[in-house]
Amino acid sequence: MTKKEIAEVKKLAQKKYRYEQGLFVAEGLKAIREIIDAGFQVEILYATCPNEIPAKKTSIISEVEMERISFLQKPTSYLALIRIPNSTNNYQTEGSQLTIILDDVQDPGNLGTIIRLADWFGIQTIVCSINTADCFNPKVVQATMGAIARVKIIYTNLHKLLKEAKQHNIPIFGTFMSGENIYTAKLPRNGIIVMGNEGSGISKEIEYLITHKITIPSFKAENVESLNVAIATAICCSEFKRRIF
Repeated sequence: MTKKEIAEVKKLAQKKYRYEQGLFVAEGLKAIREIIDAGFQVEILYATCPNEIPAKKTSIISEVEMERISFLQKPTSYLALIRIPNSTNNYQTEGSQLTIILDDVQDPGNLGTIIRLADWFGIQTIVCSINTADCFNPKVVQATMGAIARVKIIYTNLHKLLKEAKQHNIPIFGTFMSGENIYTAKLPRNGIIVMGNEGSGISKEIEYLITHKITIPSFKAENVESLNVAIATAICCSEFKRRIF
């Protein structure tokens, strides 16, 4: 690979460049195959050995070159540049499903884990604020372990969306340090779960649109920090989904 080719791949760490080129990075055979199976188009595949992965172009490179273009501490044998799909960013607020909404979640690892959780719990859609981390960030894609191919991710104005949802009488649950105990609360099959920013939680402009404030109680008396947003999302999804049984 030339220095220019290596630089072009590494630039995809930047959101601006990803959308200018319409490409994102996926690494690892399993993740790449799952993304392809979901209908995504591989623009170019870099591999350290021959393979049968369908791509417009395949380039066999050395392990040293793979280390130079990889975003992982321990690179795999495969790295693909994948075309970002066209998105309508439309979300129908009919309340016929359980939806996760993320209010300015910043950490790529947290977002990737939440996407993976949504896939596990059969939640088809995640709606993000404009300032939430980009789902095509290499760290996010890697953390999803292929789930990004199966969960629809929408970026939109949350205030407008939640206001409309409230007008349609869709239950909107928000996680707070104080609220109704999630383990004893009546939770519906369908509705919206809002998860807030890692440091400041749910913003004030979104808080007043919440129809049900819930909390995950601590079993320690004092001096307890709030839960990591991905862990809190896992607990919420589990509680909502287990009521089905």
